[in-house]
Amino acid sequence: MQTVKMYTTGVCPYCIRAKQLLHAKGAEQIEEVRVDLDSAQLQHMMQITGRRTVPQIFIGDTHVGGHDDLVALDRRGGLDPLLQGK
Repeated sequence: MQTVKMYTTGVCPYCIRAKQLLHAKGAEQIEEVRVDLDSAQLQHMMQITGRRTVPQIFIGDTHVGGHDDLVALDRRGGLDPLLQGK
């Protein structure tokens, strides 16, 4: 199982939904980076993704994007192989 890193905030409903989908797909541990608690992490997230919104999800070294991108990846059948490192 690939590592999952998610840039998030404490009150983000899309972050919660993304975590639920990832857990349902077998991602047991998700490293959460709270950008609402650390402005340097917010700046870093914006620099590496080019986006300001949360969640921003990385599976391994792959930037998946936000919640809608994650759901679209799953619907295309690409989420399971990515989580498995294939």
